[in-house]
Formats: sequence, structure tokens, C-alpha cells
Amino acid sequence: FGFFHGLYAEEKLIGNLASMSTSERIKAIQKMTETMKKKREIRNKVLKEITKKSRHRSTELSCCTQCLQGTAVSFRRFGNTLSEYFHLLQLWHKTLKIIGAEFGTSVLSYFIFLKWLLTFNIFSFLINFSFITIPQFVAAEPNNLSFTGLELFTGAGYFQQTVLYYGFYTNATISKIENGPSYNMQLAYIFTIGIYFVICFLILLFSMAKSFCRNFINPQTYSGNASKLLCTWDFNITNEKAVKLKQKNLSTQIKEDLAEVNREALNFSVTERAVRIVIHLVSWVASLGTAVAACAAVYFLSINNLKLFVKGHKNDLESQAAMLVLPIVASLLNTFIPFFYSWLGHLERFQTPGHQIYVTITRNIILKISIVGILCYYWLNIVAASESQCWETLVGQDIYRLVLVDFIFCLLGSFFGEFLRRIIGTTVRVSLGLPEFDIGRNVLDLIYAQTLTWIGILFSPLLPGIQMISFSIIFYVKKVSLMTNCQPPRKVWRTAQMTTSFMFLLFFPSFLGVLSVIGVTVWRLKPSEECGPFRDLSSMYAAVSEWIKILENYTASKWVVWIYRNFITSELFFFILTGLVLIITYLYWQIIEGRKTMTKLLRKQIIN
Repeated sequence: FGFFHGLYAEEKLIGNLASMSTSERIKAIQKMTETMKKKREIRNKVLKEITKKSRHRSTELSCCTQCLQGTAVSFRRFGNTLSEYFHLLQLWHKTLKIIGAEFGTSVLSYFIFLKWLLTFNIFSFLINFSFITIPQFVAAEPNNLSFTGLELFTGAGYFQQTVLYYGFYTNATISKIENGPSYNMQLAYIFTIGIYFVICFLILLFSMAKSFCRNFINPQTYSGNASKLLCTWDFNITNEKAVKLKQKNLSTQIKEDLAEVNREALNFSVTERAVRIVIHLVSWVASLGTAVAACAAVYFLSINNLKLFVKGHKNDLESQAAMLVLPIVASLLNTFIPFFYSWLGHLERFQTPGHQIYVTITRNIILKISIVGILCYYWLNIVAASESQCWETLVGQDIYRLVLVDFIFCLLGSFFGEFLRRIIGTTVRVSLGLPEFDIGRNVLDLIYAQTLTWIGILFSPLLPGIQMISFSIIFYVKKVSLMTNCQPPRKVWRTAQMTTSFMFLLFFPSFLGVLSVIGVTVWRLKPSEECGPFRDLSSMYAAVSEWIKILENYTASKWVVWIYRNFITSELFFFILTGLVLIITYLYWQIIEGRKTMTKLLRKQIIN
């Protein structure tokens, strides 16, 4: 009797749900105190019941209406299926949950940032490959150079005559059919890269604003731990492993919040303060001096490197190995000097781990951006004015080697910096214990690699594809090294603002610096006369000016010319736009300050 009663109640429930509107039915199912699996079963039964009712009314409906209704139901089912399994398609979703539960949000922020950069490179590779590389395949000539295998490390030789580099691309208008549609490679090259950087600029701004609002001015950040303890558990979780992972993750977050609330300011005597100030000053002088010495070494080595290339491009083993000297030295400096900065951070003994990480990141960003700045000066002022037949390809090869060697050293850094450190800490000096994951050093490695990729897009359009592969490998190597060699941070602390800081460092000075380099290259430098899509032009931007002159002869394109004259080339327009951005930024900042003040007052009322 109980079985039949339950069956009747379920049929009645399904009938009631089927008679509701879509929004009412969704809300009713969401409010049920059932597991997600049971809710899905009820929803599928309701959809079947709706389908049956529609079939009963099929005699009264036209064939077209029946077809539309069937299509709508099919799309609804397809959408529900996608929504159920969409979370399974999220890249490394489960891995990130495990890392957050085991090591806290500070280490998790690094892997989230790495995943975020990977999506940037996937997007860039798809755009460049679709609009630049595929059309070039149509007009490409056969490559007569032999492949020896060393090209994988040097980027020279066989790769010079491939779509990997700027010099291989044609300056002709591609057309496979006579009197058919044509494809202007000059415009495609400059517009594809230009639009990509505009999209990156907007994505970075939106991501920073979103992360800033979520981590700095969200009132939930100051709402205490009671709501997190009592209101964040998902009662639909029934899997045992998922329950344990959720418990551990929630426990780690509460520990981080409590550690921040209970943090106390340390009181130092006058002598202790004086000693700490002296240590900080000496550490900063040592870090800045090291950065200056590293930049000088890279500059003089790059000059000698150019002399070697200008004298002769031989394909023997000695010349191939000489190409790797500059990237190896730059990667050695970028790998070992940050270990010195980390040692200085431990010597200074900051009050919180956050202060130490931010100071270490600042020193590393000064080092890496200075080295990149010296290399850009070398490429744009020395290589571009050299006697090389195709200086753009030479720059692309340099960046290819830098990216490749930096990737190798990043893997070696995980081995020497974490694996060997674990062996030493567990066998030779047990008092050292397991190492902690160096967030500052690893994050700056990612920003340095992404900066090189952005600079290299103009000279090597497929470079984002190479970086996409390297970031994927780095993620898995760092994950295995983290789980095997590292321990969670000894001091638990909350780092909700860490991801926002990473995005800001990627935007400034990295992305804005890259825009400056690309701008100088496109507007000021003369392209090579014997290679590339912009040969025989005074500058890369001259291709756009020539296109506008052609459009002036067509009445239907007058609006494009008007926009170009009155907006793109107008200093007044950019002056007004900059003023509006500054005003909006000021008003937005005032709103943020007001919300932060209200949140602090609300927090005091909750505490009282």
C-alpha cells in the first residue's frame, strides 16, 4: 500500500509540475529537499509528461507547429544535459579543488592564474592561426631547407622558411580563383594582431575590475566566519570523497580567516626597529644592484650575439650552439637571482607571509622587466638597424629561444628548487623539513613568459601555440611537484587579493610595456625590404594608410574613411577619451571608498 501511495504522490507531483510555466517549474524543483540525482529524475519525467501531452494535442495542431514544439523540447533537453555536465568540462576543476583544500588559497591563486594565462594563449593561437597562418598556406612555396632536429632548440634553419616567423609571410593579395575574392595579407596581419591586443586590453581591465570588486569591496569578505560555517555547506553532496574534500576546503578557508582576524601587531624597541630598517635597506640595495648587474650582462652579451649573426649564418653545430648563449644566460639570471631574493625575504623576517611575498614579487618584477626592457632596446634599436636581410625573423628567433629555454629552466627549477630541497630537508638536514611553494618566484616566471609571448606575436604569430603547450606541461609538473615535494604554508593566511595583484602586474608594467614596444615597431621602424608582408613600406602602419586611400575612391566606404580621419588619427578624440576614463575611474573609486566605509560600519555593528 505504501509503495502505491508513493507512486500516486509522485505522479500527482509530476502532473502539477507539468502544468506550471517553465520558470515556476524550475523554482519548484530547486526548492525540493531532494538530492541532485533525484531532482534530475523528476525533471526528466516532467519533460516526458509534457511531451506526451503535446502528442495528445497533435491532432489539433498543424505539422509545422508540432515540428517547432518537438524542436523546442529537444533543445531544452540538450540544454539541461549541457548544464549538468558543463562543470565536468572545466579545465582542471577537480585538481584546483584538491590544491585549495590541501595548500590553501595562496598556492591555489598561482594555479588559477596559470589556467587564466593558458586561456589567453589558446585564444591568441586560434585567432592567429585562423586569419594569418591558414591563408598563408594557400600562397606558401615549398621549403627547400633540410630539417636536422637542432631547429627545435634554436628556431633557425628549417623553421626560417615556415609560417612560424614573420619573414615567411607574403605581401601579395591572395586569390586562388581568377577574378574571385581576394585576401589582403598586409591588412589581415596588422588587423588580426591589433584587434587581439584590443580584446586583451578589455579582458584584462574587466578581469581586474571583477576581481577587485569580489576581493576588496565585497561585503561578504567582512561578514565573519559564522555565515561561512553555517550557510555554505552543500547538502546535495553525497559522494564520500567529495564530502571529505569539501570539509577540508572549508576548514582551510576558516583557518585563513581566523588567522587574519587574530593577527596582532608586534611591538619592537627602538634598537630592534633600527636594525630592521638597516636590514631592509641593505636587502633593497643588494636586490637592485643585482638587477643592474644582470641587465648589463644581458646587454653586452646581446651585442656580441648580433656580431656573430651579422658575420655569417652557418648551420654547423658551433654556430647553432652559439645562438643559445643569450637565452641560457638570461634564463640562468632569471632562475637563480629569485632564489637570492627569497633568501633576502627570509632574512628580513616580515610580520606576515603576505608582506614577504609582495616584496619578493616587487623585486622579481624589477629584475625581469629590466631584462626584457634591455632586450627590447637591443631588438628595436640595434637589430632593426643592422645589416640583416630580415631583422624581424631574427627577433622572432631570439624570442623563440628565450621562451623555449625559459620553459626548460622552469622545469629544472621545480627539480632543483623543490625536489632536491625535499631530499635535503628529509635526509641531510631534517630540521629544514619540506619546502614551501614559492608563490612569488613562480608567478613572476609566468608573467615573464607571457610578456615574451606578447612581444613575439608580431614576429612569430604561432608563438602562443608554443606557449600554450608549455603552460599545460608546467601546470602538471608544478602540481606533481607541489603534491610530492612541498608542504602547506606554516602560517595560514587568507590571500583573496592575491589574484587581483597578479592581474595588475600582468597589466602593468607587462601588458602596457608590450603595447609600447608593438607601437614603436608598427609606427616608427622600417620593415625589412626583402621579407615579410610589409616589405617596401616605410612602416607597418603605412599598409593601413594605403588602404584608406583606396577606400576614398569608393562611395560606399566613405564612412570608414570618416571614422579613420575623425577618430583613429584624431589627437582630440583620444584626449577626450582619456579624460572620460579618468573621470569614470575617479567616480568609481569614490563609490568603492563609500562601500568600504559602509562595510566597515556594518562589520562593527555585527561584532557589537
